[in-house]
Amino acid sequence: MEQQNKKASTIDLQSLVDSHEKPYVVIDRDYRVLAANKAYEKVYGKAREWAIGKTCYQVSHGNDKPCSEMGEDCPHQQVFSSGDPYSCLHIHYDSEHRMHQVRVTAHPLSGPDGALLYMGETVEELSARVDCSNAEDRMVGQSKPYLAYMEQLKLAADSDATVLLQGETGTGKELGAKFIHDQSVRTASPFMVIDCTVLTESLFESEVFGHVKGAFTGSMGEKAGLFEQAEGGTLCLDEIGELPLQLQAKLLRVLETGQYRRVGGHKTLKSNVRIICSTNRHLWERVLAGKFREDLYYRIACLNIRVPNLRERLDDIPLLTENLLECAGRAMQRSYQLTDNAVQALVGYQYPGNIRELRNILSVAATHCSNGTIDTDNIRQVMSQLTVARERNQDVEDEAAGDGMQASDTSAEISDAQGLTSLQAVEARHINELLNRCAGNRKQMAAELGVSERTLYRKLKRYELTGA
Repeated sequence: MEQQNKKASTIDLQSLVDSHEKPYVVIDRDYRVLAANKAYEKVYGKAREWAIGKTCYQVSHGNDKPCSEMGEDCPHQQVFSSGDPYSCLHIHYDSEHRMHQVRVTAHPLSGPDGALLYMGETVEELSARVDCSNAEDRMVGQSKPYLAYMEQLKLAADSDATVLLQGETGTGKELGAKFIHDQSVRTASPFMVIDCTVLTESLFESEVFGHVKGAFTGSMGEKAGLFEQAEGGTLCLDEIGELPLQLQAKLLRVLETGQYRRVGGHKTLKSNVRIICSTNRHLWERVLAGKFREDLYYRIACLNIRVPNLRERLDDIPLLTENLLECAGRAMQRSYQLTDNAVQALVGYQYPGNIRELRNILSVAATHCSNGTIDTDNIRQVMSQLTVARERNQDVEDEAAGDGMQASDTSAEISDAQGLTSLQAVEARHINELLNRCAGNRKQMAAELGVSERTLYRKLKRYELTGA
């Protein structure tokens, strides 16, 4: 009789999961997967029999402990402790260890007597895995700042309001805009990007609004502007903070009225385009400085999302490097791998150029490594070259400004609370050796380092070396 009851229960649970179109599983109090549907099999590349009987954290994360013990948000813990539904963002892995960014929505399943027996879990794919040749085509991460950012992007995708993405150069703001578009109801329509840093007044109107034949010298035919080309979809205004004031007024007019005309045209066109703006500036500070219109700011910042920099999500470095090297390997038709010490060197860096700089470091290191293995020396050599190049550029800027030297750290060389980073320690030892070898001759030391005497002075003072 007991076996018949168990069989009937299994059949009922399987019927329940098969009624869902999205990937769906039933999990018991002990984290065991009791049933999974066909959609789950398809996404994760495993027959349901493989998952049933295993724990959810083994199946979805490849971990040997529950998410709560790994410092992550745990739907299982929330549902069985409160009895209420719970939803959060998670990173899941399929049978080929490919990463899936998903929203997990869990809800309690009670028996006839009302007692909480199981948890039902729907898994919604947030962004399908891209078979990319360019690593920037794919967003990856599982740190708390990254998942919180993804949560905001998903909320933005569920609305049609204008969005302002604010973040440092190289953080992937355009990818964030594309994610919002892809997850919105406009996904079947075009996604267009315009770089505001290159727009003159005449080019702005022609590119954004289009022009009619004969509108100006050289206009041999009609041209549809980006508002027309993106009709029904999304238009991303990249680096909106660089747009000149006179062009800001023109943009504000079309955002407020939804209407515009082609250059030289008389017909009023109606726009049905969602606007997403991005900037690496503190845009409100530009408003206070009189360099950005306050009314335009409020128009574009209905949803204001801050893009985390890489220094805030150093825990994502191993995942990011794995993805970047995978894509680099496809382009080069070979495989690359990092030694553990090389990964630690990457985690200890500060990345003023963010993910774009991480990609460049790996690309250069890969070209100098042996047998596809990137070691610590490969990584530190590239980082050192970047530091020298950055300081040379800073010297040029300082001399052009003529405002004197300030002994301030570059963002690439910020020391943490425990002292110098490993890269800085190597540099400090090298400069100290030069100091002794050159008998304190700064001109000779600067020549050997390939930097200016001004930069050498900063380094001597920063590392508290004799002669600073």
